[in-house]
Amino acid sequence: MTKQPIAADSLTILPANRAAWDDLMAILGSARCHGKFCFCQRFKVRDRGWYTVDEEQLAHNLRTQTNCGKPAAKQTSGLVAYLDNEPVGWCSVGPRLDHPNLILNRMLSAGRDEDLSNEGVWAVTCFIIRKGYRNRGYTYELARAAVDFARSRGARALEGYSMITHPGQTITWGELHVGSYKVFKAAGFNEVSHPSKRRVVMRIDF
Repeated sequence: MTKQPIAADSLTILPANRAAWDDLMAILGSARCHGKFCFCQRFKVRDRGWYTVDEEQLAHNLRTQTNCGKPAAKQTSGLVAYLDNEPVGWCSVGPRLDHPNLILNRMLSAGRDEDLSNEGVWAVTCFIIRKGYRNRGYTYELARAAVDFARSRGARALEGYSMITHPGQTITWGELHVGSYKVFKAAGFNEVSHPSKRRVVMRIDF
């Protein structure tokens, strides 16, 4: 498939409850993060329990959180991108407090003086682009959509936990599921802390 840049208006991005579960699985079906099929549960399953929960349960958790196929549902936890009715991308976005392992992560608190129990702060924790559609700009559009989604749902701020990339530097696709610094910067986020050489916490306040 030719990897041509996309126009923003060529994508349709929907809250996950308005997408079919099979469509989301078409995106996530071959995506292995953290050594297993994560189903965006790495930060949501408390403490080290994530290492012992089987993949079937992780998938069940995600299906419950997204309410896929239930357009009337009041709660959902992400966005699904379509290109000509073909599901191509996923973004996990929701209240930061829904991610207990994120709260416990020293990455979040390093160099910051903030009450991490603030209910108004949301988090973007994952981008997955379907194999065959990567490197065409979908992540940028999903990040922008995540900003609009969080704001419309009452968030007071939205954070991302980006990776810094450099030309010529190889970073495996699995590492970049959190999104690159450039993606968040383009969506209007600003740096709030730099907890490691390659990790930057980005934030946009509403």
